[in-house]
Amino acid sequence: MVIDFHTHAFPDAIAARAIASIVENSDGKCHPCSDGTLSGLLQNMDMFGVDVSVLQPVITKQSQTKSLNEWAASVVSDRIISFGGIFPHTDDYKRDIDFVCSLGLKGIKLHPEYQQFHVDDPNMLRLYDYALSKGLMLLFHAGADPAYLPPYHSSPAQFAAVSNAMRGGIMIAAHLGGMHRWDEVEQYLVGTNLYIDTSIGFSYYPTEQFLRIVKAHGADKVLFGSDAPWSNAWEEIHALRALPLSEDEKEAILHKNAARLLGI
Repeated sequence: MVIDFHTHAFPDAIAARAIASIVENSDGKCHPCSDGTLSGLLQNMDMFGVDVSVLQPVITKQSQTKSLNEWAASVVSDRIISFGGIFPHTDDYKRDIDFVCSLGLKGIKLHPEYQQFHVDDPNMLRLYDYALSKGLMLLFHAGADPAYLPPYHSSPAQFAAVSNAMRGGIMIAAHLGGMHRWDEVEQYLVGTNLYIDTSIGFSYYPTEQFLRIVKAHGADKVLFGSDAPWSNAWEEIHALRALPLSEDEKEAILHKNAARLLGI
């Protein structure tokens, strides 16, 4: 079984525009492997051997809060699980988090670059704490993003500090804890309570460093993710399966950890 914990899709009416905008903003560095629709994601899941995908919507305007969260809830099925989203600069974070909860969504996706906030901003800590207290998971984009230039709005040291400040709950730093900042991941994040995912990484992670991070952090806190449609899940799965990890470690990363967190 494979659970892809980090995927993206858009409502049909905006998918083409959203994909084109991301490709343009990244100066062509992002190469989609689907059209960005839910049907495109499901077609790739069938081709790539993914059983369940978790959608991670990013809300970049307050006005999107109702429509995108309702859409995310409407597409949930036996193969699609969805997080919700929140605009970090909302005028009422408790109201918006309660709305996500009311829809039965599993967590909240946050993107410090697209949403323009520093991950350790004290105002954000209140938002995280409230969301976690409601049983929601938090998944963060972490580190570099091809559409933005440094300095970035998150770092492994910041994530470690945020994790230490929280009173429990599940927080996940994508891209192995910080895209292109894996020396700092080894320094600050390994051994913390933070989960990390593998999204869009096997073309970038130095193999020996990836193995060190998994061993030091614990395979029980690593989640498989592709960042679809921005990478090919088949290639990511086979890259992971080829690594000198035990079968138990591979199965934990590919589906068992996710199933535990998602209650499936």
